[in-house]
Amino acid sequence: MIKNTNDGTNKKPYLRTDINSGNYNLLPEFSTGPKGSEEEIHQAVKNAGYMGIQGGNPTLCKKYGLGYTGGGRVNNLGEIESIAKKNQDQGAECITLHVGWGMESDQFIDALVGEIINTSEKMNFPIYIETHRATITQDIWRTVELVKRFPEIRFNGDFSHWYTGLEMVYGGFEKKLEFIQPVLERVRFIHARIGNPGCMQVDIGDGKDRPYVEHFKAFWTKSFEGFLKTAQPGDYICFNPELLQSNIYYARLIKNEKGQLVEEGDRWEQAKIYTSIAKECFQKAQESVALNK
Repeated sequence: MIKNTNDGTNKKPYLRTDINSGNYNLLPEFSTGPKGSEEEIHQAVKNAGYMGIQGGNPTLCKKYGLGYTGGGRVNNLGEIESIAKKNQDQGAECITLHVGWGMESDQFIDALVGEIINTSEKMNFPIYIETHRATITQDIWRTVELVKRFPEIRFNGDFSHWYTGLEMVYGGFEKKLEFIQPVLERVRFIHARIGNPGCMQVDIGDGKDRPYVEHFKAFWTKSFEGFLKTAQPGDYICFNPELLQSNIYYARLIKNEKGQLVEEGDRWEQAKIYTSIAKECFQKAQESVALNK
């Protein structure tokens, strides 16, 4: 089984509120987020209360007492060990992976996933396969079937790809939430991005009175429950807002009062709201797991 991230202490299992480096990349001028040197940005992340960075500078993360996690992409057999070793040598506590392009046969997928799991176990290094478009996990049916074949698999949940890409409200959100329960039980890392049924990254304002926000709360709460049910002392789950910039077609562009196209919201401020929501979801998950013991 792929291990949970663990800090080596006897702490009660907890939520580690990190941020993805993409979330502060190319922030617009109006953003309140950091835009200085790499060191100034890492210091600002620490000052904002985040506990770690995915894709940050390992040396600066260590300097400012921030956790560090990595990532990568694996398309072929024989690639994963070098990716994992590079990240582990840099001090990463775990990595998240895009795996394949979504056009592979089940036989090839099984070989890739088997190699990832074996490498994770051999290196004693958590490797979490991401739910993402244009990968082997691009649809919910195939991913649930993958869990049946590899129950020891663990995931990085990036649910906007499914929520919007598969239009999960069409045909009944609750039915689909129940269908993916085997995946949610195995989520050990979260890329937080909230979409609506038509767009996969939208500004959520204060996070209130938007039905699609409630759906993402359900994703996150059930993922936290899955983690907590088997978590051991020192285990933690990383929650990473990953609101990406407009030039890669994530942040939507709208016209401001001057007629200029600008990002519709401040991704830095939105990340703070996401983190607050995640803390509420984690508390709810703790109460649910305690009640059902």
